[in-house]
Amino acid sequence: MLLLSLPPQPIPPCVIALTVVAASTDIVCRRIPNQIIGIGLIASLLVQVWVNGLLPGSGNWLSGAMTGFGLLVPLYMVRGMTAGDVKLLLMIGTWVGPSMTLYIALATFVIGGAWSLAFAVWHKRTTLLLLNIRHLVYGGSRIGHKENALPYTPIKSVGSLPYGVAIAAGTIGVVFASVA
Repeated sequence: MLLLSLPPQPIPPCVIALTVVAASTDIVCRRIPNQIIGIGLIASLLVQVWVNGLLPGSGNWLSGAMTGFGLLVPLYMVRGMTAGDVKLLLMIGTWVGPSMTLYIALATFVIGGAWSLAFAVWHKRTTLLLLNIRHLVYGGSRIGHKENALPYTPIKSVGSLPYGVAIAAGTIGVVFASVA
């Protein structure tokens, strides 16, 4: 049972609509346009201030944004996802606040991980996937230790997925689970 309450109206339908649009463009164009993110950021700030008041609304907006950004930017830095995915979760966080953003990120990681694993198995690239994970984990454990630093070696991609779909699925799942 999810211990989150649903955000006040009109937040749930707005965030669902924006994530569906973003996921759709990610499927078709393999990118999430900045216009969608910008519209979502401006609209969420206006709605947060309207629903919660100036200071609480803008505080919730900012803390949700920083939570979404902070959760995905490390994966972006190791080339595990694109900037559009980071900006999408940042924008979602402005709508739903920090605690629900954390749940959405966790749901997204489960959905995206299962999808990535299924993709690798389907395309017979499981060994390459495991080697890439090992490289990312081992390389990440050496950050800040120049004497133990690994030389830069690009990893070979297993394939790319429109991760905005996993983010949208995680968002919709958490929003609907919070109703129950």
